[in-house]
Amino acid sequence: MMNEHLLIQIVLLLAIAVMTVSISRRLHFPPILGYIIVGVIVGPNGFGFIDKAENIELLAEFGIVFLLFAIGLEFSIGQMIAMRRQVFGMGAVQVFVTVTVIYLIAYLVGLDTNTSIVIASAFALSSTAIVIKQLTEQSEIRSRHGRSALGILIFQDIMVIPLLILIPALAISSDGNGISWVLGTALLKGIFVVVLIHMIGKYLLKPLFHEVASAKSQELFTLTVLTVALGAAAFTEEMGLSMTLGAFLAGTMLSETEYRHQIEADIRPFQDILLGLFFVTIGMSISIEILTQYFLVIMLITLAIILIKGGILYMTARLFCKEGGVSLRIALSLSQVGEFGLVLLSLAFSFDLLPNETGNILLTAAVLSMSLAPFIIKFNGRIAKFIHKDSYSNNHQEIENVIIEESKHLSDHVILCGFGRVGQTVERFLRKANHLFVVLDMDIKRVHEAHDAGEAVYYGDAAKQSVLMAAEINKAKVMIITFSDFHATLKIIKTTRRINKDIPILVRTLDDSHLNELFEAGATEVIPDTFESSIMLASHLMLMIGQPASKVLRQTRQIRQDRYKILENFYPGEDDNPMEQHQVMKGIIHSVLVEGSMHAIGHRLEDLDLENYNVKVEAIKRGHVRGENPSGETRIRDDDHIVLSGLIEDIERAEKYLIAG
Repeated sequence: MMNEHLLIQIVLLLAIAVMTVSISRRLHFPPILGYIIVGVIVGPNGFGFIDKAENIELLAEFGIVFLLFAIGLEFSIGQMIAMRRQVFGMGAVQVFVTVTVIYLIAYLVGLDTNTSIVIASAFALSSTAIVIKQLTEQSEIRSRHGRSALGILIFQDIMVIPLLILIPALAISSDGNGISWVLGTALLKGIFVVVLIHMIGKYLLKPLFHEVASAKSQELFTLTVLTVALGAAAFTEEMGLSMTLGAFLAGTMLSETEYRHQIEADIRPFQDILLGLFFVTIGMSISIEILTQYFLVIMLITLAIILIKGGILYMTARLFCKEGGVSLRIALSLSQVGEFGLVLLSLAFSFDLLPNETGNILLTAAVLSMSLAPFIIKFNGRIAKFIHKDSYSNNHQEIENVIIEESKHLSDHVILCGFGRVGQTVERFLRKANHLFVVLDMDIKRVHEAHDAGEAVYYGDAAKQSVLMAAEINKAKVMIITFSDFHATLKIIKTTRRINKDIPILVRTLDDSHLNELFEAGATEVIPDTFESSIMLASHLMLMIGQPASKVLRQTRQIRQDRYKILENFYPGEDDNPMEQHQVMKGIIHSVLVEGSMHAIGHRLEDLDLENYNVKVEAIKRGHVRGENPSGETRIRDDDHIVLSGLIEDIERAEKYLIAG
């Protein structure tokens, strides 16, 4: 019989998966949902091609193990510090309030304590895979609501680990009796496992991978990665904890090594295929009979999930002083249940913490919320604009009015999109050439820092027609796009070409993979980073093989020798992490406003001896005038902005001195 033949079942499963996931991608539907549909089709509740999910459940569990291992590899303490307000502020409030509210609702409708905890924990988490993919494709990942959503997702991913400890602990206790003892024991086990794996990672894993890498064998390296991931998973399972906890901890240990990116590349094929099998098993557990029998209930639960979770997210964002429109966009982006919610529900099923019928209804509702997520996220801007029409329009109008007021006299200027490191370098060349320019950037912190220092930098989305009109796009001489986000770049080019078909558009990109699309959209010139690197390599090669150095070559070499001096200091943005030692950035530029009775007022620059703090005074902004490289005789006045450059700690000391003496 076909159903009794494991090999035929797997081949049939893979064939249906190929067709379904291909169609999902064509329709821009998340692959996760494609795999779930495959499970519904082949499972015992569908056409019954596979009548026992046990045949593939073990492989599917390995998919979750590798997923957590990969998340551990990407885990960055530096990123959490850089986004600490969003992660430990908004993220923590959202998770704990959502868990509390959903627990109370579940308990009040008659579910027992353990079941209520499981449901609340699962529904508090959102889909990292769907949200990040959708926001990235819409060029919203670096927007205000995008960064906030990312911070909340990071905290949710962190919370998966204690929840993975919690589920087996709840299974050991019976209906909540003696749960304190069980949780205490699980916590102690968890602490022991974390410390032990940390010690193993510090003293064994790094030397082990160094030896394996020195053997220069790809097969040996991959085998070692699999052994470490599965070995850590097996260890935590033997300790009575979740396999996925061990995989995550092993990943975090290896994330600090130089082999991180190679490890990610090696496990990716295993992770993607086996994780797909996990979502297939989720689909196999969904009952078509229950879906039709309780269709109205399931739809109401799905709607309740989106409304309750969205409401909590909205209030959380408002609590952290986010505007109404931004708060609503955060809520709409994260209102679904996530893949880790499905993991927790699946784990609860395996420990008999969920009644079969109740669990199936909730699982189906969770999957439906994920199915709606791409469409809700896609139209989050329009929904927010409709609901918060006045405040949304007023906020955008205020932003545009500032740009209009300060750009109305410009002509033949440059519009510079993006004020990261590349953008700041271009801006300095323009300033030295005394050429007028306007800079548009979406990093609010960086914009404030630069604008306070007298730079013509404004917060605005260059993909919006109204913002480009405010920047006098029709009178501009050139536009240059300096960030590497392909989707955002494409939107800006298309918007610009609708307004001005003749303006030259220079585009920076990481490589040449999207050259044709950028040129077709209307880019005049595209400069890939890899192309610029090849020029440098070629010039050195020509010199080494004895070719005469021309005047152009000498000038090019001189410019590039000076380049690193130009790149020493930058205005920091929200995503910049000064703790990362590999960054080229040696310091920052920071503007200090002196006012009232601060110490610096009335003193000459040379009397302040700021050199003793290892900082340099780049400029002084007085009113609307910015004076570059001020002399030591310059006397500081009330409301002056002193623009300092140097290391972060030195600037902090210098700022305290300017304020208090």
